[in-house]
Amino acid sequence: MMAALILDGKALAKHRESQLKSAVEALTKAGSEVPTLATILVGGDPASATYVQMKQNACQRVGMDSVKIEMPEETSTEQLLAQIEMLNKDPKICGILLQHPVPAQIDERACFDAIAIEKDVDGVTTQGFGLMSMGELAFGSATPAGIMTLLHHYDVPLAGKHAVVVGRSPILGKPMAAMLLNANATVTVCHSRTENLAALVGQADIVIGAVGQPELIKAEWIKDGAVVVDAGYHPGGIGDIDKTGLAERVMALTPVPGGVGPMTINALISQTLESARIAAQ
Repeated sequence: MMAALILDGKALAKHRESQLKSAVEALTKAGSEVPTLATILVGGDPASATYVQMKQNACQRVGMDSVKIEMPEETSTEQLLAQIEMLNKDPKICGILLQHPVPAQIDERACFDAIAIEKDVDGVTTQGFGLMSMGELAFGSATPAGIMTLLHHYDVPLAGKHAVVVGRSPILGKPMAAMLLNANATVTVCHSRTENLAALVGQADIVIGAVGQPELIKAEWIKDGAVVVDAGYHPGGIGDIDKTGLAERVMALTPVPGGVGPMTINALISQTLESARIAAQ
């Protein structure tokens, strides 16, 4: 078996950023406003603050603007909804990102769903999910959208293949399954309560680790020649999938870090630009 193809999200995101920069320049030269992403961070979670900063840095690299809104830990659902409504009405803002997770007292789903569909560049609304699932135009959830871009770039065949998605979160596992189904893959969705998880993973041509638990998916479960995508990231640079020995026997795999993470941010930035393009028409 040849060494596995490394699905290098970091390199692809960098390549795509140069294209996005040119597209932003073309849009502004044509008389449009500079595309602007609003990021909302509620509370002081250091990991969330880091992720928001990374997204703002990516905006800067491609010539887009970003507006950073920081709200205190004790913010109420009503206060957050009011802030989202202000951004919905602001014509300069073409994308709104509410950083997940929010503090426990906030109804996160209500706040996600308050984001105007045309500004839902992170693909978190139920309306956007429904449209995407039906194959209609909508901004897809950023992480699965980034994974699909990565798979397409490396010409990973999807049609007719058996994809096993381990994880069922509303912003990762479920939209990932829908996108793969729309690409004509046969999809099995597993989760922490699935019985015979090892046997199901063992049938997969494509394994997507999206369960949020360090190395829950064991290397020995994965068959030779599979494509392995790890959307997890945990302290110490480990993912949801144990990679022991995989590089010598699978067809392709994503590194952690440097695989899925950069493509998540890239999808968010791409979709913000697309929102600005639509608004300019």
